[in-house]
Amino acid sequence: MSVHGGQLAARALKQAGVECIFTLSGGHVMAIYDGCIDEGIKIIDVRHEQAAVHAADAWSRLNPGKIGCAVLTAGPGVTDGVTGVANAWRANSPILVIGGQGPFNNMRRGSLQEMDHVAVMKPITKWADTCYSTDRIPDYIEMAVRHAVSGNPGPSFLEIPMDVLSGVTEWDKVRFPKIRTNPPLLTPSQVEIDEALAILATAERPVMMVGTSAKWSNAGAAIQEFIAATHIPTFVNGMGRGLVKPGTPELLNRVRKEAITKCDVFICAGVLLDFRLAYGHTIPANAKIIQLDIENELIGTNRSADAAVVGNLSAAFKIITETIRSEGNKFDFSAWSKKLIARENEMEEAFSSQLNSDEVPIDPLRLCREIRDFVAGKDVILIGDGGDIVAQASKVLPVPEENCWMDPGPLGTLGVGMPFALAAQLAKPEKRVLIIYGDGAFGLNGFEYDTAVRFNLPIVGIIGNDAAWGQMARPQAEVYGAERVVATKLNPTRYDKIVEAMGGHGEHCTRPEEIRPALERAFASGKPALVNVDMRQDIDTGMKGSTYT
Repeated sequence: MSVHGGQLAARALKQAGVECIFTLSGGHVMAIYDGCIDEGIKIIDVRHEQAAVHAADAWSRLNPGKIGCAVLTAGPGVTDGVTGVANAWRANSPILVIGGQGPFNNMRRGSLQEMDHVAVMKPITKWADTCYSTDRIPDYIEMAVRHAVSGNPGPSFLEIPMDVLSGVTEWDKVRFPKIRTNPPLLTPSQVEIDEALAILATAERPVMMVGTSAKWSNAGAAIQEFIAATHIPTFVNGMGRGLVKPGTPELLNRVRKEAITKCDVFICAGVLLDFRLAYGHTIPANAKIIQLDIENELIGTNRSADAAVVGNLSAAFKIITETIRSEGNKFDFSAWSKKLIARENEMEEAFSSQLNSDEVPIDPLRLCREIRDFVAGKDVILIGDGGDIVAQASKVLPVPEENCWMDPGPLGTLGVGMPFALAAQLAKPEKRVLIIYGDGAFGLNGFEYDTAVRFNLPIVGIIGNDAAWGQMARPQAEVYGAERVVATKLNPTRYDKIVEAMGGHGEHCTRPEEIRPALERAFASGKPALVNVDMRQDIDTGMKGSTYT
């Protein structure tokens, strides 16, 4: 029985556990759409290819053991998706991006939208290649998935020329390899565990930071057990948020800098010593470092580790905790944790005036507090999309559980909000999804509200609208002077009206007491909704509390 390449691709994707693809229509890849119809794979068409790849990224974050997939047409379709691929690369998200290409038999003749996609994608993927044979499409999809999920995960890119994808063959001529989306569990050696524990045994003021590789190792439960056994002060960053349960006494936030600068042992649990930790300079020079990560190549970046534990972090923490308990549990850092908890409470109290401010325009922290109070007890996935507003929200909003917080990540890619939300609402229809936007970030992919409306996804967004790229305007004013603030001004736009025009629900708030009722109405509307909040502008330009003119 004859079959075209798009049907082969869709069958292989189905066998890889792909439930939906994110795409923007293009002639080079339409054969895959036809195959997806046969295989029952949902086709979610967005308004920009960057959004398609961001959505695939979020799908993989929210579905452990599954791979997100974006399908992009050739030329500008692929280049539009580059930012999404780069973001997945820095976030270590295992995704498969399939790109179209002009016909193979016209290669290098200048066919429509022809370009060297693989060369563009190689620096920001774990694997990038082209399939030139219709019969081998499933082979190449298996290779792409295998590379994406193995070791330190990341994106793979597969280019399939148009005539290869539309080419016809016979089912019995095609090999469908087994596709594994869960990599083998690599367990660290007991020698490495013992070396780490020997260092921890000397500690008086240890601190642990939990991050991205812990998430990709599904290490939340094992880390929770380790904290319960040791009472070690713990902080989270990036995709580590939600891995430690809210209410865990040792989970701290505000006192982070103070704790790290005073520590004598620092445990990097899936955390790189990158810009977020001043490339390791935040940690005292005489402090010992214990680093746990998925691959050896991640160990020792910017500062050498005194003990390295390489392998799956869930397996590592299980062995560590078992070893501690088998030796009579000599590790108890309760006293040190209690000191930091007391400092955390002092700082929280000092914070309260801003959290409860009745100022108009609205204080950013009051906005975040209103969001916190509204989502308390609700089954909500939170997505941060912006600069200042995401930083402020992370100080105030607890993450209820694993996979319930996503943000731009270390690449700082604004515009992830609605693309992430599309994937979240599709993947977890039983949950509600709330995006916390900066007004600048909304402008990048805000048109994806149209996608949410078309697919009846009741996503809610809330914008802290200060009519500026605040995170850039503030240092610009400080360094160059208030009179030289340029390229950072925005209008106080009624984004809520834009969403209404697309068929969604809009709310506009000018006073803090209006925020909670507006959120309630937005969630009750059953539509994609946006709450637009006029927020104070924290920029020293002589115009604080007003908008630019």
